[in-house]
Amino acid sequence: MPRLETMVYETPEYHPAFEEYCEAIFELAEDDLEVIQARIAERLEVSRPAVSEMIKRLETEGLVVVKGTGISLTNDGQELASQVVRRHRIAERFLTDVLFLNWADAHHEAGKWEHVISPVVEEALVRLLGEPTTCPHGNPIPGSDYTAPETRHLVEVPVGGVFTVSRITEELEFTPGLLEFLEGSSIIPGNGGVVTAASPDGTVTVEVGGAYVGVGSFAAERILVIG
Repeated sequence: MPRLETMVYETPEYHPAFEEYCEAIFELAEDDLEVIQARIAERLEVSRPAVSEMIKRLETEGLVVVKGTGISLTNDGQELASQVVRRHRIAERFLTDVLFLNWADAHHEAGKWEHVISPVVEEALVRLLGEPTTCPHGNPIPGSDYTAPETRHLVEVPVGGVFTVSRITEELEFTPGLLEFLEGSSIIPGNGGVVTAASPDGTVTVEVGGAYVGVGSFAAERILVIG
């Protein structure tokens, strides 16, 4: 296991808005989505002109590179984003595992904590939590010992196929009502299930913990499972 102090990011301080944008770019890329201004605007719920102006500022700061319509993080931008994402996901673990907040509330609160957690508090949280490698939704914590398992999307599991939930991707975390639905349906990392039916439109029915749940195509295409 790496020493805790080697996992604490040290970056210059930036305005929270810069952190939010770099985090959004990081997470969109993590979900294998093309990073364009329209997607950033949708993720952050801001206007496209506001995104255009901020991207210019981030370019000036050396945090992003724009090629055509695509946007990517520079090394400095990647380091900043990794720090913010790391602290967000550690905060989520604390809020769910220690304070027993539900997924949706923890996600909302962690969005505030990620900007104010200091390196010493971050290190203490990691120690308290037993050096977690993922957030409650199964997404990797940057700087941890996370090793990605072989996964596929839930929609790819055939009828009768057995699976174990691995990750609820970030795109689903920002879809209104989905975190509450998935947590309430016990479709959470580590839980196993069976696909009992599949529709041509991509909707699947799964049995998890003795209950039957219909999962729409949008979620089924973005939930990563083992099996």
